[in-house]
Amino acid sequence: MAQGLKERFDKFLQEKNLLTDILAKIETRTGVNRSYIAIAIIAIIAIYLVIGYGASLLCNLIGFAYPAYISIKAIESATKDDDTKWLTYWVVYGVFSVAEFFADIFLFWFPFYYMLKCAFLVWCMAPTPSNGSVLIYNRIIRPVFLKNEARLDAYAKDFKDAAADAADKFKDEAKKAAANIMFEEKKST
Repeated sequence: MAQGLKERFDKFLQEKNLLTDILAKIETRTGVNRSYIAIAIIAIIAIYLVIGYGASLLCNLIGFAYPAYISIKAIESATKDDDTKWLTYWVVYGVFSVAEFFADIFLFWFPFYYMLKCAFLVWCMAPTPSNGSVLIYNRIIRPVFLKNEARLDAYAKDFKDAAADAADKFKDEAKKAAANIMFEEKKST
């Protein structure tokens, strides 16, 4: 299993993308194999996520910056498969972020929390057909959504109607206020 994982890792490091281009330049200048460079970078980031200041920011950047970049590229591409992959990631990321918001007060105190969170997010965005976001979406989110879809649609419609009513009331009040201001100006002149 470890050998297969190493082979997949080395194969990934040979693919053509921004990260591997940077690793190739470092490899050329230093003469150190890009696998060792990548492992060293991963180790430094992991240690920083455990003991560094701003670990939360770094973890959130890792979970957001690369997926946002690739999502934009997916939107601009002609194929639909990559769009679905990254939409799935963002659904899982959103559900995770909401859950984390409520659990963060407890999870923050665990020493390896940000390293584990970062590993989770990297697993969710992993360039494999069955990455974490696909598994979580298909096994947890999708069944819950399909079971409650009609109820969620009703809540969404009620919310939309209430927001439209509030916007109409606000618009009417703004018109009344503007009319009163104009009437007061005419009255004072």
